[in-house]
Amino acid sequence: MIIRSKAPLRLGLAGGGTDVAPYSDLYGGAVLNATINLYAYATLIPRNDGRINIELINKSLAFHYDASSTIDTAKEDSIPAGVYNRIVKDFTGTPLSFDLILFVDAPPGTGLGTSSTLLVTVLGAFVEWLKLPLGEYDIAKLAWEIERKDLSMEGGKQDQYAATFGGFNYMEFNNGNVIVNPLRIKHMLMDELSHNFLLYYTGTSRLSSRIISEQSENVRNSSRKPIEAMHRLKEQAGLMKEIILKGEFDEIGPSLDFGWKYKKDMAGGISNKGIDLIYDAAIKNGAAGGKITGAGGGGYLVFYCPGVTRYKMNNALSAYKGHIEPFEFTEKGLETWTVKNS
Repeated sequence: MIIRSKAPLRLGLAGGGTDVAPYSDLYGGAVLNATINLYAYATLIPRNDGRINIELINKSLAFHYDASSTIDTAKEDSIPAGVYNRIVKDFTGTPLSFDLILFVDAPPGTGLGTSSTLLVTVLGAFVEWLKLPLGEYDIAKLAWEIERKDLSMEGGKQDQYAATFGGFNYMEFNNGNVIVNPLRIKHMLMDELSHNFLLYYTGTSRLSSRIISEQSENVRNSSRKPIEAMHRLKEQAGLMKEIILKGEFDEIGPSLDFGWKYKKDMAGGISNKGIDLIYDAAIKNGAAGGKITGAGGGGYLVFYCPGVTRYKMNNALSAYKGHIEPFEFTEKGLETWTVKNS
C-alpha cells in the first residue's frame, strides 16, 4: 500500500508574533491566518526489510538508516526523523521500516510556515498508516511539541494549527492553550479575497530563528516598544477578523499597513532596504496595504490590491528580483489517504 498526505501552507494576515513565547504566555496572543493552495506532500511506502529511506526532493537529498527506535535528528532530515522518533516512543514501541518521500511547493525560510507544515504532513502520514486515534487538536499539538521541544526549533504555535485545520482561522493563545475559531466565509467572498490578495516572492530566504529569538528576548527584557507593538498586533487580529466576517474589504489594506508598521518594531531585521523598496513600489501602484509573511527578513510579501490594481503589479515590481506567486485561499487542512498497490 501507499500512504499519502498533504497540508496547506498559510498566510499570516494579522497578529503574527503574538503566538510566540514568552509573549503568548504572559499576555495572551491572537492571530488571524488563512491557508493557501501551496502544499507540503508526503508519500510513505511501508517496507519489511528493516530499512528506512527518507528523500527530500526539494533539497535533492536522501538519507538511509537501519530501522531502530531512534534515528539521527542532527541532519537535514531532522523533521521526518523527529516525527519518527516520537511515533516510536509514544505509539509503536518498536522500530518501523518504510520509504518516505517529501516535497514542498515553496522554498524553506520564506514565511509561509513550510517547516511546520511539512512536519504536520509527515505526522499525518504516520497517523494514516498506523490508524492512530488523533484528532485535529491532537495532531497540531503533537506537531508543535516535536518541532519546538524535541527539535528545539524556534517559532510560535500558529503554523501547526493552520496546516492541520485549514481555512481562515482566528486563533487565541493563552496559558499554553490554543483555541481555533474557524471563520465561516461564503465562497463568493473567498473568491474575491483570492483575487485581491497578491503574493510576491522577494527571491530571498532568511533564518527566522534569529529574528524570533530577538523578539522573545525583547519580551523577557520587558522592552517597552516591542511589547507595545505586539499588543497592537494582537488588537489588529481581532479587528481583521471582524473586517473579513462583515465583508468590509476596503478596510483590509489599511489594517495590513497598520500591522506592518508595528511588526517592524518587534525586532531588528524584520524589514530591510530591499523589502521597503518593494513595499513602497506596490503602494504607489495601487496596493492598499501589505506585510511580510512570517518572521520577516525575506521570503514573501503579501499585498491587498482592491479593484483591478493587481494587474498593475507585474510592471510595478518587474524591476526587482522576485516574482508574483499565483495562489488561491483554500478551506481544507491536513488530508491523508491510502492507495492499494496495483
